[in-house]
Amino acid sequence: MSDLTFSVQGQSNSATKFTAKARQFSLVIDEPEALGGKDEAANPVEFILAGLAGCLNVVGHLVAKELQFELKQLDIEISGEINPNRFLGISKDERAGFKSINVLLKPQATIDDVTLEKWLDIVQERCPVKDNLLNQTPLKLKLEQLIYN
Repeated sequence: MSDLTFSVQGQSNSATKFTAKARQFSLVIDEPEALGGKDEAANPVEFILAGLAGCLNVVGHLVAKELQFELKQLDIEISGEINPNRFLGISKDERAGFKSINVLLKPQATIDDVTLEKWLDIVQERCPVKDNLLNQTPLKLKLEQLIYN
């Protein structure tokens, strides 16, 4: 299969709220009140965690099918620690992103521990979002100034 391209486009609704469009889907992003938002939607870092959970879910089901077992249920709990000081411009002592991300997978399947460990190894190795979080991906920011009359 050749490369796939995914994209989003969007517009700022306020200093903390952003509405994006991904294919035919609308995604609203906001900050909690403690970070100046109105808490009307998940914030950007929560979307990262949700994206990781969604990716692990898809890959987990694909791999279960390949290993020929039924994944009856997959619950995923993800949390990450972030220090907001850099984001808020208070300090440059900490990184802006997550310090760590912890993932707990709770698969429900009738399989032995060896197969379950093999499943986990393959899922970790093939999850694109996990790959992006662990490895540097070239990221280019460009600027196009909008001129208002």
